[in-house]
Amino acid sequence: MAAPAPRLISVFSSPQELGASLAQLVVQQAACCLADAGARFTLGLSGGSLVSMLARELPAAAAPAGPASLARWTLGFCDERLVPFEHAESTYGLYRTHLLSKLPIFDSQVITINPALPVEEAAEDYAKKLRQLLQGDLIHPVGDSIPVFDLLILGVGPDGHTCSLFPDHPLLQEREKIVAPISDSPKPPPQRVTLTLPVLNAARTVIFVATGEGKAAILKRILEDKEENPLPAALVQPSTGKLCWFLDEAAARLLTVPFEKHSTL
Repeated sequence: MAAPAPRLISVFSSPQELGASLAQLVVQQAACCLADAGARFTLGLSGGSLVSMLARELPAAAAPAGPASLARWTLGFCDERLVPFEHAESTYGLYRTHLLSKLPIFDSQVITINPALPVEEAAEDYAKKLRQLLQGDLIHPVGDSIPVFDLLILGVGPDGHTCSLFPDHPLLQEREKIVAPISDSPKPPPQRVTLTLPVLNAARTVIFVATGEGKAAILKRILEDKEENPLPAALVQPSTGKLCWFLDEAAARLLTVPFEKHSTL
């Protein structure tokens, strides 16, 4: 097996500068993917503070590409809470209100869960939708086919979780399913569906985003410590893709590993 691609750590002076650079990266990745006629750009989104960051920066960054380019985007979610889309905890609902309403992207381009289903069925249904819409981008290891996203944008919690993959949870050992149900999330709401590590590690590019002093200690553990039982975010090591970390100065303040310092000033 090939060694995982090296990671790139970029540190920005503020969350605002980070957000602007993240939006530009998304647009650049899309342009590269869409250079071939008939190609699509597949993007996996995470919730939390990323919703407001992307809502603030991405519409203006994507506007020059035009509606014809955005019509070739396919969006999915790295995890989702099993609540109605109108609920304040729905990741898709938040993106629909704050970001997708500002972009010429149709509902048919967005892969969502069916929140009316029981959690196990919702996970199976979402996995089926991913395979159907990403059918041109599947890898076939021993066992089930794995969808390959062009870009996944992930967050990291103060406990080191990413998506709905939590420390010491059995889902960290999942190798068969591409989407897994979780009914005992340590963070409410308890019922969720999440992409699994095989999907995260099959992506062409993974970018983690973390801001604020509250993330500094856990980022030092993830990025510098060699723990016997690694935290979930530390287990994201794309097998052939790129791994990037976008941090602000507050989140990066305890790091001693090399990183690139960015400023638009």
